[in-house]
Amino acid sequence: MPSAAPDADVALLGGGGAGVAVLHHLVLALEREPRRRPLRAVVVDPLDRLTARPADRTWCSWLPSRGRALEVLAPAVHRSWSSVLVVGPDGAPSALDLGPLVYAMVRGEDYYAHVAGLVEQARARGLLHLEHLPVTAAAVEEDAGSARVVLPGGVLRAPAVLDSRPAPPAGPGASALVQEFLGRRVRVDGAGLDPDRAVLMDFSVPQPEVGLAFGYCLPSDAATVLVEHTAFVPRPLGEGRHAEALEAYLPRALVGAPPTAPAVVEHEESGVIPMTDAPFPRRGPAPRGLRRSRVLRLGTAGGAVRPSTGYAFTAMQRAARALGGQLAAGVPGDHLDLPRPYPRRHAWMDALVLRALLDGPERGGLDGPDFFVRLFALNPAERVLRFLDGLTRPGEELALMATSPRGPMLRAAARDAAWRLRTARGALR
Repeated sequence: MPSAAPDADVALLGGGGAGVAVLHHLVLALEREPRRRPLRAVVVDPLDRLTARPADRTWCSWLPSRGRALEVLAPAVHRSWSSVLVVGPDGAPSALDLGPLVYAMVRGEDYYAHVAGLVEQARARGLLHLEHLPVTAAAVEEDAGSARVVLPGGVLRAPAVLDSRPAPPAGPGASALVQEFLGRRVRVDGAGLDPDRAVLMDFSVPQPEVGLAFGYCLPSDAATVLVEHTAFVPRPLGEGRHAEALEAYLPRALVGAPPTAPAVVEHEESGVIPMTDAPFPRRGPAPRGLRRSRVLRLGTAGGAVRPSTGYAFTAMQRAARALGGQLAAGVPGDHLDLPRPYPRRHAWMDALVLRALLDGPERGGLDGPDFFVRLFALNPAERVLRFLDGLTRPGEELALMATSPRGPMLRAAARDAAWRLRTARGALR
């Protein structure tokens, strides 16, 4: 590697889902408004996902069935459903009509391939010059003159740095859980699965002492299905216990498959996602002489994960859409405007849900499965899903609050207020 990396218009630290989403929307913006010279972007990550295209993640989200959001993702959408099932603790399924929404599944390898194709087209048209550095950034430095990414063999200078590497929150939160998931794409030849039977949440699985757990089942066709086991718990269950839980759930997920048919695992994915009301700043600290930092944080590090559910895909897409348009227009890093992932009032509501889940029914808190089943049973599915994406209006949120268990939520509000008062007093000392 040369002693100093070439300069760029934007440096992306991390080339996972959040970074690839920025490239996706940047190319779309460049096609709408071509520049006089190619925009120069550098991705700093040991793995080049646009070339390797690993099957490392599956993103699922609900999107309007008509409109730009689904249109730009459509080539990478593996399957979509207009209705899904929520299964209660007793095993009884409830069908949810999603109305104007669809539940879309985007596989990592498909999304990387789609964006790679768009990048190549932009390169051929002279709109984008993209370079990948297969290293890990050692540090990011900044002063009034520039932002510098320190690399093992040199320095990369750019007026804008988008950092999606994992990072801890900037301070403590009132409550915290983790979302731990283990999923397998399973193929059972001759299974006769129903491709339209998509299970959003199945709470009939054994529940942890604190938090909740559910199964997740999305069929690709009559023989292939993605099956996941997810837990919202104070600390990870561990690989062994999680694998056991998934193995136990698998027969119920393969509805219609012959009991003796061999199941072939085509792909496995796992992860641990923070679910906390702790603050994740979207921008680095401003250096002396500059009003705002040129370093913006994306993905989990930038607060894209919804604290009460662990969902992040739609928030990442919103951030990427905003940044792509601004970067294409030549907006410098300290002037980039990164939208809040979710409204401020949603952060407070999420904090209450986390607190009530941590307390559990034995301490006057929430019964997790009952809470989510109740929300879907007493509200239009569209309202609940739009709330989880941070898109509802205050009136809709009041309607959702009216269908939540009043006692547990009031107790959670009191405990949350007490924590915040203690925290504020401590900060004043």
